[in-house]
Amino acid sequence: MPRQPVVAPIGTQWVRLAEGIDVYVAAPEGRAPLGGVIVAGEIFGITAHVRDICERLARAGYLVVAPDFYWRQQRGACLAYDTKGCKNGSRMLRLLRREEVIADVAVVRAHLSAQLGASRAMAIVGVSAGGHIALLAATRLRFALAVSIYGGWMVDGGIPLAEPTPPVADCAALAANGCFFLGIAAGGRDRLITTEQWLRLDALLGAAGVEHELIRYAGARHGFLCAERSATFDAEASADVWRRLLGALAVRVAHAGQPVDGGA
Repeated sequence: MPRQPVVAPIGTQWVRLAEGIDVYVAAPEGRAPLGGVIVAGEIFGITAHVRDICERLARAGYLVVAPDFYWRQQRGACLAYDTKGCKNGSRMLRLLRREEVIADVAVVRAHLSAQLGASRAMAIVGVSAGGHIALLAATRLRFALAVSIYGGWMVDGGIPLAEPTPPVADCAALAANGCFFLGIAAGGRDRLITTEQWLRLDALLGAAGVEHELIRYAGARHGFLCAERSATFDAEASADVWRRLLGALAVRVAHAGQPVDGGA
């Protein structure tokens, strides 16, 4: 009988931080974390998909925290992947304000830093709307790695989080902080970031001196990482994203050896 793969033990819990924000925490058990990861989710809240991302990263050895950015509007939002869920999520997304979201990320980052100690590096990984938050937060706070997985509104804006300027306008801060940016997108039909915007994002990051890599999966559709979304899930592209994500974390976080205390 073939040997079954060993699944690394993890612990998960919901925690309400002193500042009021609720966070989903996934942590490796029986070993010290390799570093910290903040996961910023989609417009649907902290769904099973977001929790799965956290848990997979925890099994890889990272202390992972996913903030509930909707906590000021509705605690514990977990919307369905349907028309109603999309409508409600879009409404709540447009009620988020830039400084509040950045403040939430700063609180979570400080919490991670306190848990990890100053010798461990940190990343922020965002999916869809969270991909926008990942780039935005990395322009204000120090991260070794920022990952945007089919994030929208990064180049031309279009939501209150992108006001007064979209995140890429401040991307020189990533270069100043030594943050590597990994951008992942679906095919050219993704309305959240068009091919033209993707090319401009590449040019703007390069002009600002940001070390980065942009990857686009031509046949994939928005939402392709989420197995719950059968209409758009792409197993091959998803597997490649996970390979690249874990590789980037290994290089930029697990083996970075840089302090994570302090702010931007």
